Amino acid sequence: MKKIFCNIFGHHYTVSKKITLHIKEYKCIHCGKQVTTDVSGNLSNLTPELREINATLEHIYQKKHSASHQAA
Repeated sequence: MKKIFCNIFGHHYTVSKKITLHIKEYKCIHCGKQVTTDVSGNLSNLTPELREINATLEHIYQKKHSASHQAA
């Protein structure tokens, strides 16, 4: 039933995880479909490869961000 809703009205995505300021992961509140922003800023299906890339980006971003706060 939920997938039918999304097929008719489209997905209703909410941010499920913030990777960086520009990269986020989203999840549909109705059917659970997961997507992420790609390099062009478009939404792409969240594949295992993109999930791994996002995890690496998040690690680098957090490391850089925490180092800049410690130096200040």
